[in-house]
Amino acid sequence: MAVCTGNLEIETRGKGTYGITGQVARFVETTGISNGTVTVFVQHTSASLVLMENADPSARHDLHEFFEQLVPEDGEGYTHTDEGPDDMTSHIRMTLTGSSEVIPIVNGRMVLGTWQGIFLFEHRRARHRRQIVLTVMGE
Repeated sequence: MAVCTGNLEIETRGKGTYGITGQVARFVETTGISNGTVTVFVQHTSASLVLMENADPSARHDLHEFFEQLVPEDGEGYTHTDEGPDDMTSHIRMTLTGSSEVIPIVNGRMVLGTWQGIFLFEHRRARHRRQIVLTVMGE
């Protein structure tokens, strides 16, 4: 079994979802691994990863709006606000969505559903450089 690791740096412009499927697919291709898995892991507590509808941007818009209602920044009672009013809400949103995804690889390609894409979900209002670790394991 072979193991290959790599990194992506994604620059965000603030809250929203940023497609990274193509970058992950290109890395998988460079490994030469035909069958196995790729783990995608974001190294932050205020951004997350999601598998989401990739054809119609309105689906992601609805996701953003849902999280604004579910975990509003103007919510009361947060004590962890060291980096501003979106500090604690960003951490909560990350825990609800997660920091990693594992995707099967068959015949050298990720096996995603027809409408699935991999997205970095930025939960902070400010621009950030997000670090993502990729690990491909297989044969």
